[in-house]
Amino acid sequence: MSALIANPVVHLELRADNLARACAFYTQLFQWRAETIHSNGSSYLALELGEGIGGGIAEHDDGRTVWLPYVEVADIAEATERARLAGAAVLLEPREGPAGWRSVLAPPTGPEIALWQSKR
Repeated sequence: MSALIANPVVHLELRADNLARACAFYTQLFQWRAETIHSNGSSYLALELGEGIGGGIAEHDDGRTVWLPYVEVADIAEATERARLAGAAVLLEPREGPAGWRSVLAPPTGPEIALWQSKR
């Protein structure tokens, strides 16, 4: 049996320039179930990826399609500041949503990563 991971990846978000095309591809290929979630006047396309990890697709028109992992942290403000002090650019300051808080970082060593603090 494996030990609990202190800061697990809890969500994978696909940022795509064509939401419908991306959804059709992944749901057909892997039989992932997609569901549109409406909250506070906006919507999000959630994907059921399997046990223990959530997922979704967000439309972005920056010409890049990337997977953005969300890592769970105990304190979003503190973890975001630690990342900044370690050299990361903070692309999205901690922001509250219906289920928790998130921030998005650009580490000096690689692709973007998001931090997540759940409200539960």
